[in-house]
Order: sequence, then structure tokens, then C-alpha cells
Amino acid sequence: MSVLLALDSSTEHMALALVGQGHAAFVDADGGALASQRLVPDVMALLKQAGLPLVAVDAVGFGRGPGAFTGLRTACSVAQGLAFGAGKPVLALDSLMLVAEDARQQVLAAGESDASLDVWVAMDARMNQIYLGRYRWGGARWSTVVEPLLTDLDPLRALWREESPTIVAGSALGAFELETGAARRFPTTASRARALGALAQQAFDAGLAEDAANALPLYVRDKVALTTAEREAAKAATLADTQGVPR
Repeated sequence: MSVLLALDSSTEHMALALVGQGHAAFVDADGGALASQRLVPDVMALLKQAGLPLVAVDAVGFGRGPGAFTGLRTACSVAQGLAFGAGKPVLALDSLMLVAEDARQQVLAAGESDASLDVWVAMDARMNQIYLGRYRWGGARWSTVVEPLLTDLDPLRALWREESPTIVAGSALGAFELETGAARRFPTTASRARALGALAQQAFDAGLAEDAANALPLYVRDKVALTTAEREAAKAATLADTQGVPR
């Protein structure tokens, strides 16, 4: 069984996870400006507590974004450095999918089924904008319905008026007055670190590990709204699902 190390500093919170071969260690802590100082010492402390050298890790996951510019650069560079040092690959993890995974875990913790979850993730991106993505749970891993992007409030409100979401998760729920109709809402995460560990395992099992030299953050500041094509694709995906049409 694989041993995976994962880290994320895409928000003001820092998350670390070490999972596999009987190990399950998680750290949720303050991040932001502190992340650059804390990531490496906290990672090494996590490995020491588990009695594992860095070379025992099979891959290093990192939150690639979208998120805070400095936090993404920090997570990417630290993951790259650790992976190069250990001669291991990296797992570039969608930081919005992480929020969807946490919502799934909250559903399971409530004793409910996670079958066919369809989650919109809306994170506060500051400057009156939102990082947005849409994800569907397939039983073993997530698929991306709408790729991460940056949107203004009005296009998002228009989209959700046309097609009401069923689940919405993320910090934008608390930061903005978002009308989500009858959608189930998850404005806060229970544990970003546990979600990060699960996401890393899903990505590794799916064969998504890549050479550390290819590790890059995901920036979406140059894309400020849902395009017409993306809105139509999102609507078509929902229509296909309701009619049982394979995609």
C-alpha cells in the first residue's frame, strides 16, 4: 500500500496529511503568511512522529489551486523540493475539489449516502469575486464537471437561476449573499487535512502521479466569468444525467 504526503496552503488555513500503511496523521493549522515558515518544519515533524523517512513516501501531493498566489507558490515549491529530494513523483491536487471532498466526508459523517453527489464549490477569491468549480462523485473518485475558474457574482447568480444547484460548499457562502435555492450548504470545512489525504489517495490510485519537474500552480485570475460554452456544457451535463444519457 502506498504512503502519501500531501500539503495545501491555498487559503488562510494550512493542511498537511500523511496517509497509508497504517499511517493517518493530519494537521489543520493557520496558514497565510505563516505557511512559508511552517510547511517544511511541520512536514518533517509529521514524518518524525510516524517514524518514517522522507524516502518512504511514494508521492507528495500539493494543492495546486486555485487560491492565494503566495500560498500556491509555497505549496508547489515545497512539494517539488521534497519530491526531488526523495526521488518521488508529485500529485497536483485541485484545491476546490478538496472542498468538495470535505463536503462528502461531512455527508458520510451524518450517516448519509455519498452516491451521486454533485457539488458546486464557491470560494471567496477577494475583490468581490469567487473561485468556482463543479464536481461529481463517482463512487471511487471525483470527476470535474466545470473546471476551476474565477467569476464575478452576477454571472454566477444568473447561472444558478437557470439551473439550481443541489449542493454548494465553500467560503463564498459566508462571504456573499448567494442565493442557492433548496441546495444543501456547507459553508465551512470539517477538516481540510483529512479531505486532502483522501484526495491524494484517490489521485494516486488513479495513476495521476507525475514528475516533480512538471509541478505547477493553477492560476485563474485571467479568467473572470463563466463563458457561454461553459454554461451550456454545465446545463447539458445536468440534462444528460436526468435523462440517463451517457456522456
